[in-house]
Formats: sequence, structure tokens, C-alpha cells
Amino acid sequence: MHLVVTSPPYPMIAMWDAGFSAVDLEVGVALGRGDGAAAFELMHRQLDQAWVECARVLVPGGWAAINIGDATRSLAGSFGLWPNHARVLMGALRAGLAPMPDILWRKPTNAPNKFMGSGMLPGGAYVTYEHEYVLLFRKPGTRSFDPARRRESAYFWEERNRWFSDLWSGLPGERQGQNAGRSRSAAFPRELPWRLIQMYSCLGDIVLDPFAGTGTTTAAALAAGRSSVAVESVAGVLAGAPAALAEAVGWGQARTRERLVDHRAFVAQRVAAGKLPKHLSTSYGPVVTGQEADLRLWQPMAVSPGEGVGAWIGEHGIS
Repeated sequence: MHLVVTSPPYPMIAMWDAGFSAVDLEVGVALGRGDGAAAFELMHRQLDQAWVECARVLVPGGWAAINIGDATRSLAGSFGLWPNHARVLMGALRAGLAPMPDILWRKPTNAPNKFMGSGMLPGGAYVTYEHEYVLLFRKPGTRSFDPARRRESAYFWEERNRWFSDLWSGLPGERQGQNAGRSRSAAFPRELPWRLIQMYSCLGDIVLDPFAGTGTTTAAALAAGRSSVAVESVAGVLAGAPAALAEAVGWGQARTRERLVDHRAFVAQRVAAGKLPKHLSTSYGPVVTGQEADLRLWQPMAVSPGEGVGAWIGEHGIS
């Protein structure tokens, strides 16, 4: 695998209790007696096994991006925060992955207030949580690249400046589908894995999602011209994957067109400001750097079921 992009079940979020307890009955026992610390650690030990496997299958120099949110919960009459991002960070570190600077994803919210609790009295309110983490890791070693394919996989200079920021905001939420065995999919927005795939992999690379859910990462990989492997232990959740993959064709085409429209608008603004681009792309005209010269924008053309259950093949064309 060249890249891992995933969003695992969040420990200490009630909707995931049954799943964690099904793997280890002690999780339910700990929650039943109000022992949050024990339940928290037992849940994360399950996730730890995934990080070990991710470290094993990644190529040297490969990246892993893990979207995780902390949890707030009342247990045994006590309210507090459970720092999932910190525990995942330590679990991945112990698995042999090297932590890199992370990203704060500021989620859109409709909350009318910016606090929770007793209101205007000191010591009784707490801030609302409106962000999640995208933890980034790299497997030690040096990755081997096909130089031509790497140059084709480049992104525009202005995309680099926007994407490689430690604060992401404005990403739209994903609609929550109804799935067998789960009332909400908790899917992250397709833009999030798509952007990470553009940043940390090349065209044709293999992207792994060990917590596939409804297939958002797989759909994003298809839209970005990458291959993918997806693993999901809850069979009923996968019912939404075919629809996600089918939708990836139109979404990927629209997203590719949007990239080109945005780039041309950026160039026009730059020229109007008297900053003439010094380089030319072989396909898309003026660009800021020479590294963009061979950039090619790929888009999905079709998706069809393979012979295996849940196996899908994406066909890609050059825009």
C-alpha cells in the first residue's frame, strides 16, 4: 500500500459502543460499571491492531492519514473529554509510524451558541467542540517513485498553498445514509480523503482504508485515479458502497473541471495584478512553477462491478 486514508470508529462515542463490545465483551462490562478509563483503553487496543497492520503493509516512505475526533461523554455521573486523537497518536507511534504535523478540520456547525453548560456563570460552561483531527504519519524509509508518474501527479501551486495548511475549514458535510445495523454512517466528506489522496499519493498508487464504512475513501480514490483496497468488518454498512462508487464518477468529473476552472481564474487574477507566470504546463497553459509542467488532471469515466463481492473497477481518462 502506498497510502492509508481512514476514519475509524471513535472510542467513547455511544453509537460505536456495540461494535467495540462485539469484539471484546469487556468493553461493555467496563461501560456498564461506569469505568470510562478502562473502556477507553480497551477500545483503543482494538484500533491499535489496525495501526500495526497499516505499518506492516505500507511501502517504505508511505503515508497514513487518520481522521479522528475526541469524545465528550457523561459516565457514572461525571462529564469529561476522552482524547482519542492523543491515544491514536501513541498507538500509531508504537506501531512504528512516525508522526508528522497534523491538520485541524474545523467542521461546519449549525449550533446557535458557542458554549455548552450553565451559561454565564464562571466555572460551569465548556467550549463547544467544532473540530476533528487529521493525524498524519509516515513509515520510515525512502519511497521509490516513477519520476514521470510523479510529475503527472503534481498539483497546482495555489492548491499546494491551500491544502498544506494546518487548518481546514469549509469542507461540506456528507449526508448520513441509513445502513443496516447502524442508524448513521458517520461518513466524512468526500473532499477530505480526495484531498489527502492528491497530496500524498501518485496516479495509479494503491490507497488502503482499513475502516471502509460506506466506501467514501474508495470513491475518492476512484475519482482521483488511484487504486484502492477497503476493509470493513460490519457487513451491513457496505450496502452503501456501490452507490458511493457510482456517484464518484460524476463527482470526480465535476471536481476535476472545478480544479481547472479555479486554476484559470487564479492565473487571470495573477496576470491582472502584474504577476506573469514564468512557466507553462504542457496541457493547461501558464503555471507558477516548473514542477507543474507535466501535471495531468485525471477524471473517472465509468465504474462497473467486478467478479468478487464488493469488487469494483474504475476506468479513468485524461481531461
